[in-house]
Amino acid sequence: MVADPVSAPTADAVRPARILLTGASGYIGGRLLTRLQRRGSGVRCLARRPEFLRPRVPSGAEVVAGDVMERGTLTAAMTGIDTAYYLVHSLAAPGHFEELDRLGAENFADAARAAGVRRVIYLGGLGESASGLSPHLRSRQEVGEVLRAHAGGTEVVEFRASIVLGPGSASFEMIRALVERLPVMVTPRWVSVLAQPIAIDDLLEYLAGALDLPAAGHRVFEIGGRDAMSYRGIMGEYARQRGLTRVMVPVPLLTPRLSSLWLGLVTPLYARVGRRLIDSLRHPTVVRDDAALRAFAVRPLGAAEAIAAALGSEDRERAATSWSSAVSATGVVARRGVSRFGNRLVDSRTVRVSAAPESAFAPILRLGGRNGWYYGDWLWRVRGWLDLLVGGVGMRRGRRDPEGLLPGDPLDCWRVEACEAPRRLLLAAEMKLPGRAWLEFEVTPEGTGSVIRQTAVFDPVGLLGLAYWYSAYPLHQFVFAGMLAGIARAAERR
Repeated sequence: MVADPVSAPTADAVRPARILLTGASGYIGGRLLTRLQRRGSGVRCLARRPEFLRPRVPSGAEVVAGDVMERGTLTAAMTGIDTAYYLVHSLAAPGHFEELDRLGAENFADAARAAGVRRVIYLGGLGESASGLSPHLRSRQEVGEVLRAHAGGTEVVEFRASIVLGPGSASFEMIRALVERLPVMVTPRWVSVLAQPIAIDDLLEYLAGALDLPAAGHRVFEIGGRDAMSYRGIMGEYARQRGLTRVMVPVPLLTPRLSSLWLGLVTPLYARVGRRLIDSLRHPTVVRDDAALRAFAVRPLGAAEAIAAALGSEDRERAATSWSSAVSATGVVARRGVSRFGNRLVDSRTVRVSAAPESAFAPILRLGGRNGWYYGDWLWRVRGWLDLLVGGVGMRRGRRDPEGLLPGDPLDCWRVEACEAPRRLLLAAEMKLPGRAWLEFEVTPEGTGSVIRQTAVFDPVGLLGLAYWYSAYPLHQFVFAGMLAGIARAAERR
């Protein structure tokens, strides 16, 4: 873990950085950065690979090179800092991750003390040490102890949390994948262990609120949602909200190693992280001390509300953000091919045309109705007849206007969710499907021409949804490729 050469804070930052944020490329750190900037805080992000992080942070955030494993790289990053967030861990590292966690905490606390940092804010894990913690949870709590021991006059505020419910968190994606893909689950004993899940927004409120705490020395806050419930209960609630029926068959034994291999087959987790997480899931992670409720104004959601908020936030992000932007930010969408974004399957492809954006977008505005779909219209009609047979809308509705589209307009078996000419058109499917589907078109200028991106997105519900997607995928390749080529030809003719 050798750091890149340290770069001094950039001179063109919008505000002087008073906050140092580690882990900005991670799930929690990235979201916290956005929240801190909304508060008007100047933020400096520490990164081992600043060239990777810099294009992914909002404007106004500084990015400097540094590595908590290399103490000498932290001096410049700590200069002028009032509060530092420590949101790094070595869970995915091979070998003895506990030693790496310990070293990183020592280096960070020493550098904070030397730079005169007022406060370090750290996120650790819940768990009672008297019950014998897993190596992962024991290490998370040890990091807090090391920070306090080395911080000197620098305050350390430690939060201890259970699993985080939010789209993209490891725990939520594990639960989602298990429920979506397994109608019948053989469940080990850890699914009956109590946890106190916390919604991602509530967790971020706590982390941001720690900036405003009055000085009172080192403190540890246990935080969680309103409900303590088992993993079985959390999976059952997710299934209920998705309209899925799931059967869970308990078995007396399933070792962490076997459990991690099992998770690796059906979830996004890979075996090493899965094994360490499963090791931790065997221990109750519930709040025993309500000091956080007395010190902060946060009133956390219950588990059902947190799951609903996680699912709802995906829909809000989908409506407000283009799929290509959202997914390419994660680095998973190639020029062409199928990728995953959470539970959703994404098929994105592009074509370059010599037409200006207005001319390239014009054929997109004329999709559907009597104008057709530029390729395989008879296949669209067959799909419409099949939809009618199962009680769907079919292709009968046509379109309101042959030349223009407005949000809310019906468009054959679709409805217009967003239309921002000459840049973006987003359609939501209203046909009968084992899931939800969207079709998006984007036009961006490139040189003297334009690039047209076509993105099909499917949110499958359960195994039936996955079976539908993959069975229809070969046909989609012909239809979507032909449609994009037809749009390109029409744009060139204009």
